[in-house]
Amino acid sequence: MALQVFTANRLSDGVVVFLSGDERWLEAPDATGVIDASAMETRMKAVAEAAEAAAIVIDPYLITVTDENGEIRPVSLRERIRAYGPSTHPEFTKQDAIADKGF
Repeated sequence: MALQVFTANRLSDGVVVFLSGDERWLEAPDATGVIDASAMETRMKAVAEAAEAAAIVIDPYLITVTDENGEIRPVSLRERIRAYGPSTHPEFTKQDAIADKGF
């Protein structure tokens, strides 16, 4: 099974968030939220669906991630842009150290 995490958008401000293992929605992927077994996927899916029902997040879904030296990173370009911001100019990114994120 590929490594995956749940992502969604927070309803209060539209920010992209990721579900952590302790059931919090964080603005960056967290190693504790990485799903590598179907039993964990079932539990995390229930948590994500409950958060959507409670109007905390909208449209939670799984994305594939990699563990690069302890940093959890989305695999697809679309999800990297959602996580780290536009790749056009460092002024418009979410993080100061965009070069460290692979753009």
